[in-house]
Amino acid sequence: MPLKRNRTCELPVLSRRDVEALISNGRKVFILDDRVIKADAWLQYHPGGDKAILHMVGRDATDEVTALHSAEARQRMRAYVIGKIDPPWRNFLPPIEGGTFRPRGEVDRTGNVDMDAVAFKELEYSSQASSEEPSPIFEAVDRPTSGVSKRCSSHATLSRSTSATSLSSLDLEETNELKLSHLDLRTKEELDLDLAKYPSLDPTTQGDIIRKYRELNEHIRAEGLYNCNYTAYMIEGCRYTFLFAMFLLTLRLGWWATSGLFLGCLWHQLVFTVHDAGHMGITHDFTTDSVIGYIIADYVGGLSLGWWKRNHNVHHIVTNSPEHDPDIQHIPFFAISHRFFNSLRSTYYDRVMTYDPFARFFLQYQHYLYYPVLTFGRFNLYVLSWDYLLRGLGPRKGPAWWHRWFEIVGQIFFWTWFGYGVLYKSIPTNWGRFVFIMVSHMVTMPLHVQITLSHFAMSTTDLGVAECFPQRMLRTTMDVDCPQWLDFFHGGLQFQAIHHLYPRMPRHNLRRAQKLVQEFCQDVGIPYALYGFVDGNKEVIGRLGDIARQARILAECQRTVAGAKDLGMH
Repeated sequence: MPLKRNRTCELPVLSRRDVEALISNGRKVFILDDRVIKADAWLQYHPGGDKAILHMVGRDATDEVTALHSAEARQRMRAYVIGKIDPPWRNFLPPIEGGTFRPRGEVDRTGNVDMDAVAFKELEYSSQASSEEPSPIFEAVDRPTSGVSKRCSSHATLSRSTSATSLSSLDLEETNELKLSHLDLRTKEELDLDLAKYPSLDPTTQGDIIRKYRELNEHIRAEGLYNCNYTAYMIEGCRYTFLFAMFLLTLRLGWWATSGLFLGCLWHQLVFTVHDAGHMGITHDFTTDSVIGYIIADYVGGLSLGWWKRNHNVHHIVTNSPEHDPDIQHIPFFAISHRFFNSLRSTYYDRVMTYDPFARFFLQYQHYLYYPVLTFGRFNLYVLSWDYLLRGLGPRKGPAWWHRWFEIVGQIFFWTWFGYGVLYKSIPTNWGRFVFIMVSHMVTMPLHVQITLSHFAMSTTDLGVAECFPQRMLRTTMDVDCPQWLDFFHGGLQFQAIHHLYPRMPRHNLRRAQKLVQEFCQDVGIPYALYGFVDGNKEVIGRLGDIARQARILAECQRTVAGAKDLGMH
């Protein structure tokens, strides 16, 4: 059938089948404000990483894009519009999450053949032409010449464990059948619980939630809650200066443990400002906030902000998804869902998270080891930062081409002043160096607790593409209740549910927005999870303990089958 065109803007009106065919052909398209955006040209140059975009392919990404981008960035995206849709849009499951797509000309289930291949060729040509001019934000002047490869990964399917054991092939098959039966039942129970607890997934209900969420966003903007409170940052600066001065003073006095304590406290506090800068919540200017974030994270803290951005943007889109959210993929140390027992494939890390013998043993005691493991969390962040920088996982061209080199210089600067200037030159003994390192790094443990606290106890169920953005964020995130005078300690991370709804809102305004979000939740019928700090920790430990118990049951079943050589006669 010929393509319909809108008389006003001369854009083709694309059907869901048109978009499906484009995606089948390898195009990275998503919906923004009822417009079809083709992101192929700037996918690899996106400052926030390519993974975040891949999770939006075939979906209406209006709320995700609005939450994570400035108005200027959204306007630049309009240069890549190739058509429009007739709302409402019914989301596809993106290819990176396992979605499959039919190309043009393929025989459908009724045996009919698509006859609009000519119209599709026209659309392909127009989509190529529409991206002719490079964007200063989303596209480098040098265009890639290689084709875009298709990819497809498994989605929400419980696979059999491939770990080597001493069982015979028949025993292994029986063990896996027991395992799958138990895990499938658990998955169904969790799914039924969420479906009963949260609003219906029908288009009318979800559309109403989206409408009210967007109205709340406009109300928040009118209240000035997107405006940064620079007076609060002056107070923050005084706190940072005090901690830095005490670090230097006690270092000069030879009080290694005390000096390490003050440096660790400084790192703990600075992370909150880095988080603000990473979301462009300070000046709202991409370059300025990036420089602020890189200087603090890399030059002062030794951690890569670029790595964090790539990781964190995906986390904000597919929050608490075992296969897709890197912030909950901590096998073999932690598992917050029984689904990790199936050696899931991480779409972020492009590898299988193997449920191997070490993980099977370790996870049985994860609720006891939660705090000890987090005590060493900062050392792991060094590894992840250098892995990101050395492998060049960030954009090498486009507006963020210089970020990698700026960060590498920052890493060299950090290890010069910290490794050489402090550890080697200022501390004379190996024992003193050891004490300083351990105290300065272990004192940041509360930060890792704060980061995991808001998600580890929340739902990991996949309710599918029908669930709207605000409902998913509220279903997978909790807030932590604390007195206002303790806000400096939590650094805004206690308002994670609000932050996930409006990530570019400066953290000093999150408490003011809390009441508005609570009213919104009451209006649309979404439970608002709010726990005290102690109760929140109990919830996390309880979730870890529950998964540990399941791991022990599964291990016991495997041992029983292996020991009895049971052939399925029980």
